Amino acid sequence: MARARVKHVEQHFTSGNFVRDVVIGMSDGLTVPFALAAGLSGAVANTRLITVGGLAEIAAGSIAMGLGGYLAARGDAEHYEQERAREYREIKEIPDEEIAEVKKVFQNYGLPAQESMQVAESLSKHPDAWVDFMMRFELGLEEPDPKRALTSAGTIAGAYIAGGFIPLFPYVMLGNAHRGLIFSAVITLVALGIFGFIKGRFTGTNAVRSAVQTVVIGGVAAAAAFALAKLIA
Repeated sequence: MARARVKHVEQHFTSGNFVRDVVIGMSDGLTVPFALAAGLSGAVANTRLITVGGLAEIAAGSIAMGLGGYLAARGDAEHYEQERAREYREIKEIPDEEIAEVKKVFQNYGLPAQESMQVAESLSKHPDAWVDFMMRFELGLEEPDPKRALTSAGTIAGAYIAGGFIPLFPYVMLGNAHRGLIFSAVITLVALGIFGFIKGRFTGTNAVRSAVQTVVIGGVAAAAAFALAKLIA
């Protein structure tokens, strides 16, 4: 009786850019407004002032972070196009050297020199595939998503805003700076811990260590801001 074959399904994490943008936006969105609100709590007792200052920081921070993500993604796209154009020039102007580079790549993977040369010469007959190969295996560059810049900007800004409202919420609800600071610290540190844990799971690192690191960074930033405001005030 023939054994039923179980279909092999490979599971790979393919949302690295999105997760990276969420991590960038959320980590700063939780930490910076939290530190600002804590610092203001050490200097003033007016929760309205703290809230307005926090909202202003969220607005400015989300725009700055989103713009930074946009420019970074555009820079990656422009760099890719420049390198791709250079590779096209080189396979026309110095094809022998480019074939030698392809041969070296295959030899690095353990293929004998003769077989590597055969594959390299065969690949050289297909310019587009040749350039694609060189971009990926010589330069280590993947073609960016053409919508990456706008997507990255929106994701980072949105994550920043979502994270920023968490430490401000207690000040809005309680109307007391001291109690607001206590509840804000508790809620934000819990949120940082959860976020750090999830980030660790998604990125494949130790989730508990990631959670602890995220909480410590946020807590130290807020404590420094509060202490500095108290010292100045």
